[in-house]
Amino acid sequence: RESPWFASVSVAMAPSRAKRLLRQKSYVDEAEMDGHEDQKEKLWCLMNTYLPCDVLSLQKSVIQHVEYTLARRRYKRDCGTFFQATAHSVRDRLIERWTDTQQYLAAKDSKRVYYLSLEYMIGRTLKNAMSCLGIRNEYTEALGELGYELEELADEERDPGLGSGGLGRLASCFLDSLATLNYAAWGYGIRYSYGMFEQRIAAKSQVEFPDFWLTKGYPWEVDRADVQYPVKMYGHVDPEAANFNANLNHKHEDTGSSYDFDEETVQDKDSVWKGGEVVLAEGYDVPVPGFRTWNTNNMRLWTSKASCEFDLMSFNAGQYYAAIGEKERSEPLTSVLYPCDNNAPGKELRLRQQYFFVSATLQDIVRRFKKKPRSLLEIPNKVAIQLNDTHPAIAIPELMRLLIDEEHLAWEGAWKVVTNTCAYTNHTIMPEALELWPVPMMKHILPRHLQIIYEINHRFLKEVRTKFKDDPERVSRMSIIEEGEPKHVRMAHLAIVGCHKVNGVAKIHSSLLCRRLFPDFHQMWPDKFVSITNGVNHRRWMLQANPAMSAVLSKWTGGTDWIDDLAKLTQLRDFVDSKELQRDWQEAKMYNKALLARFIGEACNISVDSNACFDVHVKRIHEYKRQLMNILSVVYRYLRILSLTSSQNKKALSEICPRVVVFAGKAAPRYFMAKAIIKLILSVQEVVNNDPEIGNLLKVVFIPNYNVSLAELIIPASDVSQHVSTAGMEASGTSNMKFAMNGCLLVGSKDGANLEIAGEIGESNMFMFGANAEEVETLQQTIHYRKPLQVDGRLSFALDSIRKGRFGWPDDGSFQVILDSLEPDKDRFMVGHDFGSYLEVNEAIDRLYFDREEWTKKSILSCAHMEFFSSDRCIREYAQKIWKMEPHQFRPNDLSRC
Repeated sequence: RESPWFASVSVAMAPSRAKRLLRQKSYVDEAEMDGHEDQKEKLWCLMNTYLPCDVLSLQKSVIQHVEYTLARRRYKRDCGTFFQATAHSVRDRLIERWTDTQQYLAAKDSKRVYYLSLEYMIGRTLKNAMSCLGIRNEYTEALGELGYELEELADEERDPGLGSGGLGRLASCFLDSLATLNYAAWGYGIRYSYGMFEQRIAAKSQVEFPDFWLTKGYPWEVDRADVQYPVKMYGHVDPEAANFNANLNHKHEDTGSSYDFDEETVQDKDSVWKGGEVVLAEGYDVPVPGFRTWNTNNMRLWTSKASCEFDLMSFNAGQYYAAIGEKERSEPLTSVLYPCDNNAPGKELRLRQQYFFVSATLQDIVRRFKKKPRSLLEIPNKVAIQLNDTHPAIAIPELMRLLIDEEHLAWEGAWKVVTNTCAYTNHTIMPEALELWPVPMMKHILPRHLQIIYEINHRFLKEVRTKFKDDPERVSRMSIIEEGEPKHVRMAHLAIVGCHKVNGVAKIHSSLLCRRLFPDFHQMWPDKFVSITNGVNHRRWMLQANPAMSAVLSKWTGGTDWIDDLAKLTQLRDFVDSKELQRDWQEAKMYNKALLARFIGEACNISVDSNACFDVHVKRIHEYKRQLMNILSVVYRYLRILSLTSSQNKKALSEICPRVVVFAGKAAPRYFMAKAIIKLILSVQEVVNNDPEIGNLLKVVFIPNYNVSLAELIIPASDVSQHVSTAGMEASGTSNMKFAMNGCLLVGSKDGANLEIAGEIGESNMFMFGANAEEVETLQQTIHYRKPLQVDGRLSFALDSIRKGRFGWPDDGSFQVILDSLEPDKDRFMVGHDFGSYLEVNEAIDRLYFDREEWTKKSILSCAHMEFFSSDRCIREYAQKIWKMEPHQFRPNDLSRC
């Protein structure tokens, strides 16, 4: 992947390692010495400098890991072995920074933010870690002398199966920026054994296989067998122990709860929550390095273990399966991300999984806070907890339970701690995507938490009735408990009530939260709602993913300062008319396109022309993301080319630019419509790519098993990218930011962050189309009154070709389901309404692509104005508006010498 520019431009990626720096000593916690302070000097002197990073030392380090860590023969050429050894060598250098950073922050007693996310998409770590440490060039040289290329070893690394989409990638970008900006932060999540699934294609359909990403181990993690917490589920609540003051016992008319909480300090009580089963949560730590800083934060992932893995008595009695029964019940908790919840066991597993992760995390946070003698009421001064979407919302009652039942705080004190510590990020405005848990199921799994939720709701609704008198409908709308049969717990409502801040992730999204989704809550607490537009880690998506373009940027901005401050890229505006810059830009793009074309040929057995326009649509497959509209436009394009060819209309054919349309993304295993869309894409791919009359004018490619590593290959090579969600349904989107940063022109609906990107780079440098959010809302209200004659004729042309079987007709009825969904009175994602304007922007793309100079100018200007969409800006806003914390930079240079 190394380009000519990258090889010729020096990019200083981290502080100089020329001089040996002393490791810290003054920050060592004396309490950890356990009365052996006299050995402190000796222990420090044995490792008082950081590991050397010259070429020879790195070679010795790698070889030692081959011999001693992996017990392999260093003479045998084996890329897998040398990748593992190199990763361990890099990890050694990460861990010493991680250790010193944590000791420094503990000594400073700085406020920490804990980021709770059910998923992360961190991608491959090897090259990113080397870049952050500033030793990528040294490792490249060291490995080269040993007969290995860095790229071939990096390709041995599998993407961790810890996430499935934009939510997880955003969380990973945030952790990177938190470390780079020197904020004390920990990320918490689950160490999934098999990821979500590995997507393969068979018989023109998606097929799911387990993602065995841990088969060869994960060299970046550290198993913390000493960090274990019990997580209890099921059981029952003792009414006597739960009722702290019998005189306050009453029946809540709006919740059904029959327990209240004393306002005074609670004395030690017998166990409130009794019985049930206990699962152990064991931690695995992954260092998260900052860029051009010594600060290294931590991501702690939990795996589930049985509290009793093996019952010897059962085994000796011949009950062999019963002997491991508890182990079999415990381990599935962390096996798979997002288990299917279209059945009762799957729904129960999801709730158990979320609670398991949250409980272990909060126990860990409270334990760390209690290392210093102080009141638990001070937690908000030292702890900020950010809930990434509604998945961790059970943290609100769990933290209340820990403070009341385990730490014996009174209700009022505990509630102040919770509400001043927790904050909630909402990532969707689609009501069906907000989590609801049946009350009977929650009572079965988490009986104590249901009591606490009822009490929270009771007190909250009293406040609502006081503020909005004689408005029972408002009370019903705002209640945490949704009435029905059965009743449900509204987790988004719980998060809003229990957090001091709620933020949307784009301006339009935040507006819709306040106006459409949670208007009653916004009216009650207007200051609680804030807007922080998402951002992405430009170092990952430009410097690492696109070294060719990065070298061009460094050349034309006069250095590498843009890596730390994207505002430096505005200098490109002064050179946008330069023929030399345009030539450099085009050559870098063609280099990346050639790489992608080669990959498509090898992985998909499809030959594509690098000179064609690479039109890319890569993201989770969903109706509202409208991959369906895109493939229907491809069908129309195909039919039009055939028509022009048969009529020998050479002039019109010459106005159609050759296009390679690339799709990638996974459909949820039980989402029939999404899988039907994939089947249609693959069916169109087969027909179009094998039609000799089309040639290179049109190619369709579906790349399976989309992940971060594939994104790093696809994004730099893209000419056009599609971000065409139905207006008002995409909270923000972040792939649009990554593409624009890499000089790709966006096709965008008037949704999410598209609008803000257009505001920054100029709408003339994008292809915007379709109805806006207000228009979509109006159209949806009149959907049942639309007539068939209102369908765009070009859409009808494409649909008729599908209906007549030009692309096959699957036995499962999937194409019929697609056709039915596009009936005017059922088209709630506005494919039919926006189709005409969508075709118009595609025609504009054809015209502009032939004007290479003008296209290149727009590409340069797109990249030059993306400063606002860096996750660095985003994190600074979180720190200022929500967490109220300052950065603390660890500098080993400042330490005293022996």
